[in-house]
Amino acid sequence: MAAPPQHEMTRLLITLSLLAGMLPHLAAELSGIDHSQLLVYRDQAGSEHPVKTTADWAKRRQQIVAGMQQVMGPLPSRTTLQPLEMRVRSQTDGDGFTRLSIDFLTEKNDRLPALLYRPKATHLAKQAGILALHPTSPLGKHRVTKKGGVPNRAYAYELAKRGYVVIAPDYPSFGDYAYDFESDDYISGTMKGIFNHMRCVDLLQSLPEVDPKRIGAIGHSLGGHNAMFVGVFDTRISVIVSSCGWTPFHDYYGGKIDGWTSDRYMPSLKTSYNLDPDRVPFDFYEVVAALAPRSFFSSSPLRDSNFDVRGVKKAIPKAREIYKLLGQVDALQLRTPDCEHDFPVEIRQEAYLFIDKALGWVEN
Repeated sequence: MAAPPQHEMTRLLITLSLLAGMLPHLAAELSGIDHSQLLVYRDQAGSEHPVKTTADWAKRRQQIVAGMQQVMGPLPSRTTLQPLEMRVRSQTDGDGFTRLSIDFLTEKNDRLPALLYRPKATHLAKQAGILALHPTSPLGKHRVTKKGGVPNRAYAYELAKRGYVVIAPDYPSFGDYAYDFESDDYISGTMKGIFNHMRCVDLLQSLPEVDPKRIGAIGHSLGGHNAMFVGVFDTRISVIVSSCGWTPFHDYYGGKIDGWTSDRYMPSLKTSYNLDPDRVPFDFYEVVAALAPRSFFSSSPLRDSNFDVRGVKKAIPKAREIYKLLGQVDALQLRTPDCEHDFPVEIRQEAYLFIDKALGWVEN
């Protein structure tokens, strides 16, 4: 099966912006930026310029990535990665798939527990791969299974049943993944999660049945924003679905962002930015825009008490300007179901169809 068409020039610009986003001189440009103004970038002297072309957008995106790394810490180098050394701990038969309990090396002395769903049937065409990220739960990866205890969180199982190869890892300190944030080299748990999730993409791409050009990510709540974060840094991910995952910082509990500051997330929001959204060098307006031109589906319920939909409704039109600039306006989709902090079945089914379209999936 052929991969869907890609906009190679834009992909190249995104890749270059990731590299340039690490340049230290950009850090000085970030203070005072209105993060909702996506069609403006600053040069090294601090002068503002309009974003009119994809090249202009690459410069603005550099600043977004630099701002995220100021808060999260730098993305570790991926030039000398450890061999994955995947180990199978157990396996069970499912509805058209085999589910493996595995662990593998993310980096030296760190093995990541995960569930891996692999189709039983042998197909002529390689399959698309999905990174399924769990919400906050002591169950970790098991929350997104059929027996996870909350039917509306079983998206790993449902996508595997649909025919995708699915990996569902534990987030640091959840599930089977004991993790000591104090002894690692990361500034934030968020960046450790990003690095781990990129390693999950490495593992998917290493499997013989996976088409390495057809990778998606999905998550709810904790998993929702982690799908977005890894999507910014890993352009191998072609489609991202976030349920109840985000709202701009000023709209998160009225700007009270201390909920983002535990070791699992971004402690520097408190230690370096004094919990002041005006000082934080990135925001979710930019995170969404930085996913462009790739496909992004946000389910943001009307009565979500964690992530206020009013902020989402302000941010999506701003991000849509970038999708329009890059010629992919329909690749950005928002749904606002009338529910609380949930991922209802009708929205999940619509999200799956969105993933199908983005990854060129057809039933075998």
